[in-house]
Amino acid sequence: MSEPSPSHDCPPPIWDPATRIGDMLRGRKGLIVGVANAESIAYGCATALRQLGADIAVTYLNEKAEHFVRPLAEGIGAELILPLDVEAPGQMEAAFEQVNGKWGRLDFLIHSIAFAPREDLHGRVVDCSLAGFQQAMTVSCHSFIAMAKLAEPLMTDGGALLTMTYHGADKVVHNYNMMGPVKAALEASVRYLAAELGPQRIRVFAVSPGPLRTRASSGIAEFKGLIDDAIERAPSRRIVDIAEVGRVVAFLVSGASSGMTGDTIYVDAGLNIVA
Repeated sequence: MSEPSPSHDCPPPIWDPATRIGDMLRGRKGLIVGVANAESIAYGCATALRQLGADIAVTYLNEKAEHFVRPLAEGIGAELILPLDVEAPGQMEAAFEQVNGKWGRLDFLIHSIAFAPREDLHGRVVDCSLAGFQQAMTVSCHSFIAMAKLAEPLMTDGGALLTMTYHGADKVVHNYNMMGPVKAALEASVRYLAAELGPQRIRVFAVSPGPLRTRASSGIAEFKGLIDDAIERAPSRRIVDIAEVGRVVAFLVSGASSGMTGDTIYVDAGLNIVA
């Protein structure tokens, strides 16, 4: 009697427990969006992935940012260094075209960009302008959806799409204001993208670091107080650093996390579990 056929068309890959994450990442091709300086989360991810053997492309926002980003990208051996302003028509498509021309495929995407106009970010949610809310949603949320659409045809052998979020998406965080609803929309988008792209073996995650001292976080009012509170309340009595975030991202990109998708992964020294 013949054995019954499997109930699915794409069985998970067989993983040898002796295989290291570096072995699974070596030669994988990834686009990392959001490197601004040596303190940015995207740079921590880029560094960890390169150290583990992945080939990467890095983007910069504009000519001013290129002055800071290019030396960092060259220092870790990025194969492509591309301009990408998600509000500039055609730049996103051009970046993915260059990735396709260089590699012919894409294995992972790290989306680590967010923006809200200062006057809207520093005010109450109820007072935020329509234009400010729409810009925050475009840059911080919809750009990830747009990149997923461009990445999908390049991920012919599956892949991973990751974006960065924050606990303010789930709980009210003082002074996080309008970015809370925006990040909540981003996390919901991750779940829907995971469901839609799962049949193509494309996995999707939101990574939620605790408060980190980055240029982006400096726009939040009274941010030092947020850091001090996190250190006092987190079970580990500290905040994490970008290298720790990068190592978790490397795990999610690798085949070691093949049974996971659609999750929000906290990397915050346990802060999210504390009431």
